[in-house]
Amino acid sequence: MRTGTNLPRVGDYNRAVVLDAVRRRSPVSRVELAEGTGLTSQTVSNVVRRLLDEGLVQETGQAPSQGGKPRTLLSLRADAAYAVGIHLDPDSTVAVLLDLAGRVLRRRRLSTTARSDPGRLAGTLGRTVNSLIKKAGVGRDRVLGVGVAVPGPIDGGRGMVLDPPNLPDWHHVHLVDLLGRSTGLPVVMDNDATAAAIGERWAGGAERSGSFLFVYVGTGIGGGIMLADAVLRGDSGNAGEFGHVLVEPGGNACHCGAHGCLEAYAAPYSVLAGFAERHGFAGAERLGLTLTREETRTDWSRLCAAAAKDDACAVQEIRRAAEHIGHAALSTVNLLDVSRIVLSGESLRCIEEIVRATVDTVVNGRSIARAVRTVSVESSLIGEAVGAVGAASLVLDGNYSPGWQMLLGEQLL
Repeated sequence: MRTGTNLPRVGDYNRAVVLDAVRRRSPVSRVELAEGTGLTSQTVSNVVRRLLDEGLVQETGQAPSQGGKPRTLLSLRADAAYAVGIHLDPDSTVAVLLDLAGRVLRRRRLSTTARSDPGRLAGTLGRTVNSLIKKAGVGRDRVLGVGVAVPGPIDGGRGMVLDPPNLPDWHHVHLVDLLGRSTGLPVVMDNDATAAAIGERWAGGAERSGSFLFVYVGTGIGGGIMLADAVLRGDSGNAGEFGHVLVEPGGNACHCGAHGCLEAYAAPYSVLAGFAERHGFAGAERLGLTLTREETRTDWSRLCAAAAKDDACAVQEIRRAAEHIGHAALSTVNLLDVSRIVLSGESLRCIEEIVRATVDTVVNGRSIARAVRTVSVESSLIGEAVGAVGAASLVLDGNYSPGWQMLLGEQLL
């Protein structure tokens, strides 16, 4: 049964629509807001008055006169609210403090491993969060909450990390409860690549309006999908498991238990295994690779550095992996008809342009709609911290972005 809405919720929704427009287009006049949102001038004036009273927007001068009364310009108050974001990755964990405009005020990286104990890590993260807030000199009452981005699969309803392939010791971990107790703040959790896509949209403003596929390459490979400014989470909250798109039926074994997944061909540890198979010990020794699982991160950095210096063998392996990413992206583009792909992740350091160009060639050379549109393949506007920024953006987006949840009276926090 569909749920209806009521006038107070419509008012809250219109407030979110106007605030989102101010955030994206600052500085902007009331007339421009009415034109852009489709709301009446009176409705915009009422909403703006409410936002001014709440301290979320401010008047910041006047636009040049065009013959009539000068228009007063409005801008977002970045210091009106803050959020903390945590991106949990098997190799390292990044925490950031974000203001309402999506700017990173403080950042902290912690060394973690795939074998990190969840309870102990939650305690460490609690101290880290409190330290970030204190050192930034931000009033704790203005911190809306903590967002945490984790590898899937997850059970969002229960705030639980299930059995992520890259975290073998994490079995049904109630991470939201653990972090809530250690931070003393509201906590919201989402798949890491989905969170990153939300962060890209929030911090990217007008440049990230509309629809796009977000591809994150870290220890594994994830995907987030934005459709008409709304994130696609799926029925269970696990949409976007891009690393487990089938690219080679019956192919290499993936640690998820299936065969032929993208991660089995394009994740760093898989690319290094392929390098060893094709170039042997001599090739590895030439680049200083140990080819041991414990040194995956170091080996990957060396392989990428070699590719950046045009080493033929290294470039060959990176392009091979990028072609697999391109084929998986092509399937997604053909299915969803998005016109932009955004690439990000620490594992793309030094090789982002090689990967971007290869994905571009694969997608735009074979897209079913290539006769009517070109898919733009771009680098993230945020950079390597996009996972943590995305996690914080979960909080800001959940509180302030217009969406059907707001009309139905549902909130993430």
